[in-house]
Amino acid sequence: MKSFLVILCLLFPFLSNAQELATFEQEIAKHRAKQDSTFRFDDHSPLSPEEKEAFKGLVYYPINNAYQIKAKFVRTPQEAIFKMPTTGKRTPDYVKYGELHFLLHGQALKLNLYQSQDLMKQVKYKDYLFIPFTDATTGGETYATGRYLDFSIPEGTDSVLLDFNKAYNPYCAYSAGYSCPIPPKENKLPVRIEAGEKTYEK
Repeated sequence: MKSFLVILCLLFPFLSNAQELATFEQEIAKHRAKQDSTFRFDDHSPLSPEEKEAFKGLVYYPINNAYQIKAKFVRTPQEAIFKMPTTGKRTPDYVKYGELHFLLHGQALKLNLYQSQDLMKQVKYKDYLFIPFTDATTGGETYATGRYLDFSIPEGTDSVLLDFNKAYNPYCAYSAGYSCPIPPKENKLPVRIEAGEKTYEK
């Protein structure tokens, strides 16, 4: 009995890690299924009715928990409002809200977080932050303009999770009828982010 308890104690960390990984993979799979459902059925989908009928799902890298990273959030107050360039004529007002500092592939990296001056006026989006970025896969395996991550203003902590498995393409990747923010050069990562959404092929 004592030997069994010793073995159980030794195995517990591995079982716990396996359970956490399974939960993480289920969460990402659920997130992707929701995205596919939006594209296939939602009235605001960027796909045409004909494209919806032929839609078989978005294209992703395999789920990889190595791209769920602990990052340090640094608030950068008193930033000036600027016009964010887009793929169209629209230039919405944004402000740099903060920075995320993290390690990936052995490199110290940083991403800026931006806050839309229009969206922040809506109760639903008052805590919403935006991370447009490019990386070494951009223009090859992933969309040429770059990809996005959604984020929320952290509360009471500077330690946050940055999950590239949830990186997604802007709607202009699917239709010419959209005007999408172009990631600032400050958010160009010099590494390959092999996680999240890939280039979509119709």
